[in-house]
Amino acid sequence: MIQIIEGWRNKLIPPKELKEAIAQAVEERMEVCNNCPHISTKHNSVRPDVHCMKCGCTLSAKTACLSCQCPIKSWMPIVTKAEEDLIKKENESV
Repeated sequence: MIQIIEGWRNKLIPPKELKEAIAQAVEERMEVCNNCPHISTKHNSVRPDVHCMKCGCTLSAKTACLSCQCPIKSWMPIVTKAEEDLIKKENESV
């Protein structure tokens, strides 16, 4: 659940100090996902969003989650949730 919140937060209101890393991760991960056989656009999904047919996550948010990984390991986490929290905390105290 925390990773779902992280992905949506990073998509909608990315932390300033992570904005570039998030944008780069989304671009690289979506390139992988767009070529994956499990992307919803290659299936007759009734959901209107582009999502992963393996885990069910909305890809615009899942790919923005720096501590998330692809369910079939096509891409891995960039940082752990603890590392991301530490980065934010250090930048808040500056």
